[in-house]
Amino acid sequence: MDGMPFPVGAGAGEADEGGPLGPPRAALALLDADGVLVGWSREAEDLLGYPASQVLGRRAVDLIATAQAGRDGSEGARPDQRPRPDGTRGSVIDVRHRSGDTVRIAVTLHPLTPASGGASSVLMAAELEGLRWWETRQAMLRGLVAQSPVTLTIYGPDTRLLWANAASIRELGGDLTALVGRSMSELFPGDVLTAQHLAPPEELVRQILETGEPIIDMQFRGRAPGDPREHVWSSSYFRLVDGRGEAVGVCEQSIDVTDHYRAQQRLELLAEAGARIGSRLDPAGTAVELARVAVPRYADAVLVDVAAEVLEGEDLKPVTSWDLVRVADSGEDPSRVGERVAYAASSPQAESLAGVRSTTDAVRAPTRLYVPLRVRETPLGLVTFVRADPSEPFDEGDRAVAEELVSRTSVCIDNARRYLRERTAAVTLQRSLLPHSVPEQSAVEAASRYLPADSHLGAGGDWFDVIPLSGARVGLVVGDVVGHGLGAAAAMGRLRAMLRTLAELDLAPDELLARLNDQVGKEASDQNGNGSYGSGITGATCVYGIYDPASRTSTWALAGHLPPAVVEPHGGAVSFLRLPPGAPLGMGRLPFESAEVDLAEGSLIVLFTDGLVRARGQGADAGLDRLAAALGEQRESSPDRLCTRILAELSSDRVQDDATLLVVRTRVLGAHEVATWELPPDPALVARARSMAAEQLARWGLDELAFTTELVVSELVTNAIRYASGPIGLRLIRDRSLICEVSDSQHTSPHARYAGSDEEGGRGLFMISQLTEHWGTRYMPTGKTIWAEQALPAAG
Repeated sequence: MDGMPFPVGAGAGEADEGGPLGPPRAALALLDADGVLVGWSREAEDLLGYPASQVLGRRAVDLIATAQAGRDGSEGARPDQRPRPDGTRGSVIDVRHRSGDTVRIAVTLHPLTPASGGASSVLMAAELEGLRWWETRQAMLRGLVAQSPVTLTIYGPDTRLLWANAASIRELGGDLTALVGRSMSELFPGDVLTAQHLAPPEELVRQILETGEPIIDMQFRGRAPGDPREHVWSSSYFRLVDGRGEAVGVCEQSIDVTDHYRAQQRLELLAEAGARIGSRLDPAGTAVELARVAVPRYADAVLVDVAAEVLEGEDLKPVTSWDLVRVADSGEDPSRVGERVAYAASSPQAESLAGVRSTTDAVRAPTRLYVPLRVRETPLGLVTFVRADPSEPFDEGDRAVAEELVSRTSVCIDNARRYLRERTAAVTLQRSLLPHSVPEQSAVEAASRYLPADSHLGAGGDWFDVIPLSGARVGLVVGDVVGHGLGAAAAMGRLRAMLRTLAELDLAPDELLARLNDQVGKEASDQNGNGSYGSGITGATCVYGIYDPASRTSTWALAGHLPPAVVEPHGGAVSFLRLPPGAPLGMGRLPFESAEVDLAEGSLIVLFTDGLVRARGQGADAGLDRLAAALGEQRESSPDRLCTRILAELSSDRVQDDATLLVVRTRVLGAHEVATWELPPDPALVARARSMAAEQLARWGLDELAFTTELVVSELVTNAIRYASGPIGLRLIRDRSLICEVSDSQHTSPHARYAGSDEEGGRGLFMISQLTEHWGTRYMPTGKTIWAEQALPAAG
C-alpha cells in the first residue's frame, strides 16, 4: 500500500502559533477500517521519529510499547490500551520511539464519515507532558476569569472599562454591560494613598500605556458602585499588547486590603498615642492630648469627662455619672470645658461607668462609643468618641482600639493625679515652711514672692527670710536647696530653721555660713552612715546679709549663690554687689568671707534664686540683664508692686525651676532716735551714765522706763568696767522697743545664773533678764555688745 502522507505543515496547529498559551502541536495519522496506518503527518514523524515510509501499511497497535507480540507477531495490545473510535475522550498510551525509548502520549480517535481514500478514522496524538502543561495554562486562564478572588479589569487606551473578570464584576455590582465605557474615577470615586502615585488614576493609565512600566501595590481608597462602605485596594497595573506589539490597554489587578489597612492604621494610631499622650503631668492636659490624637484619624469628635477629685489630686473614690467635669471637647461644644456634666442614670454613659465597660448609643446607632477611664477597676471618668455622617459606625475592631487608647490615657491621668497630689503636698509643705508674711521692720520695707515650678520634678527647695536682729538690725536671706519634691521641701525647712537659729545668735554673715556649712556636712555624714535616703541636704546655695539702719551699713556673705542687686535711690545706678565668692553649703569646709556695703536711705536690695533669671530657658547672664532693666524701669514702685512686675517680666508660662524673690527698701534711724555715748573705764562714771540715760528717756517721753533702764545701764556698765579694758560704748535706740546697748573690747560672754544666798554678786544679768523682754550678746571684731530690749509703753 502506497499510503497517504500529509503535506508539510499540515496538522492540528503550526509550531508556536498560539504563543506561550497556545496548544501543543498535534500529530495526525489516518487508519483504515482494520486499524492499518494509511496516512502519517510530519508532526507524527517528529513525535515518534518514524518517517511515513516505515509505518504506512502497519497496524497502529504495533507501535504501542506494552504490546507483547508473539514470534509470529499475531498477539496485539491489551484491550484497555486500544483507542476507541468514538471520538468522545482520549486515552493515554505508551508508544515506542524509533530510538527505542518509550513516549507517553494522549490520543483521540475520530471516525471519518464518509470514509475518504480508504481512511475510516483519524488518530490525533500529542505528547502527554506538553498537553498537560497546555491544559494547566487553560485552567489558569479559566480560573482568573471565573474563579479568582483577585479582581482583573482591563481599561482601554481611552482609560475606560473594557472587560472585567467575575470577581471584578461582583465588585462592580454584577452588571458589566451597564458599566463598560466608564472611567476609573466614575467607577471608584476616591483618592490614592501611595505617596509616589498621587496623580489621578487616568493619568497613571496613560503613563503606563506610554512607558510600558508597570505600577505595583498602589493603594487606593474609595467606594465601589452600590457599596456605601469605604474600602482600600492594593492595585497593580501593566500594559497589554497584541501580536504586533501595539498597546491595546492596561490590566488592573486588585485585592481588597481594607482590613489590613485598618489594622495598620490602628497600630500607627496606638504608636502615636504612646508617644504623645502623657507628656504633661496634668489630668486635663492629658485628656486634651487624647482628643488631639484621636481626631480626625479615629473619630470626628472626642469628649472627656473626669471626676472632680482627679483634677484636684485627691484619692480615688466611686465616680457617679452626675459628678463629672468636662475637661476636653474637640468638636461638639468646646465652651463647656470646665463645666460640671451630669448624665441620667438610665443613659448609656451611666451604664458604661457603672459596669466599667465600653458601650454604644443604641438610639443613635453605633456612631457614639462610651469608654470609661479606669485604673485598677476604679473609674476615673468617661471618654465619648463621636463619628458623624458619612463616617462608618464603630465596629468591634474600633472598640478594641478605643479601649486601648483610653486604657493608656487612664494610666497617664492617674499618674498625673498622683503627681498633682504629691506636688500639692510638697508645695503646701514648702509654703508652710516659708514666712507667711514679712514682719514689719523699722530697718526695711520688704515684700516677697515664691513661684513653684511647673515641671514634673515638683516643688523645689527655695526659701527666703527676713529676720529681726538686735539693735533694730535685720537679717536678709535667700537660699536654694538642691533637688525637688517633698525631700527638698523638708530639707529646706531644716536649713531655714538652722540659719534662723544661728542668726539670732547675732553671728556675722561669714561665721554664720561657716557654722551652717558644718551642720549641713554633719547631716549628710549622719545619713550616709546609717544608710537613710530621701530628704537629706545634698547641697544648697545661700546669700545672707545684715543691714543696720543706725549706721546705714550692710554686711554680706555668699555660699554659691547669685549676689543681690542694688538700686540706688534718686535715679541712681542698678548694680549687682561684688562679693567674695563662696562654695555651696555641704561642698566642703572652705572658708567664707564677708564684705561691707554702705547703703543710702531708700536703696532697693533685691535677693533672688537662679530659677528667676533662668525662667525662660536663657542663661543667667541674659536673665540678670533683664532683671536689671526691669529694676531700672520700676525703681520708684513699692517693693510689693516691684515683685509683681519683676515676675511678670522674667517668668515664663512654664516654670522649670522654683523662683524666689525678696525685695527690700532700706530705711534709717535718725539722730533723734539714737543716743550714743563713749565712756572711759572709770567706776565713778556709772552714776553719770545712769543720769544721761534718764535724761534721754525724758526727752523721748519714756519716763516710765527710767527705773528699769537705769538699772540695766548700771549693771552693764559696771560689768564692762570691771572685766574689760578700754573705752565703753553706751547706746539707746528708740525703735519699736527701747534698746539699751553697752559695748566693750572683751570677747568673753557673760551668763545669767542663780546666785547663792551667801553671795554678794552674780545677780545683775539675772535681774536684767527678769526686767526686760530680751537680752543677748553679739560679737564684733573689736569686742562685744550686750543689749537688752524693753517694750514701749502703750500710747495714752
